[in-house]
Amino acid sequence: MDVVIGSDKAGFELKEKVKQYLQDHDYNVIDVTEKPAADFVDSSLAVTKQVLDNGVKKAIMFDEYGVGSAMASNKVKGMVTANVNEERTAHMTALHNGAKAIALGSGIVGEKLAYSIVKRYLDTDYAGGRHKVRLDMLEKMI
Repeated sequence: MDVVIGSDKAGFELKEKVKQYLQDHDYNVIDVTEKPAADFVDSSLAVTKQVLDNGVKKAIMFDEYGVGSAMASNKVKGMVTANVNEERTAHMTALHNGAKAIALGSGIVGEKLAYSIVKRYLDTDYAGGRHKVRLDMLEKMI
């Protein structure tokens, strides 16, 4: 599975650790920030562009708190990004919200928890069905 990742300066160290974790578990990692982006807006939009332009199903953004990356990414029509700091939310946002990306905050989530969150998110498929109605509603918003 392809996974797009990207980070600003504050999230770069955690991104690098998660990148290695993903590679060790046979994911094809598309890193849009080999060097940290100057700002979370830049890194999150680079991830978002890669997801939307190339049909990648899952992505992970990193900054200090996760909130900024999620907010910036969600400004782009067609993108669904959730700020996540524990496993249950990672699972549910993939299952019910069809999140194309999650945002992790390096100032909140440590290395081991990040691995667990990423695993839950990537191992969960979107359920569709009754949940698709909400995604369709979001897609109609301007």
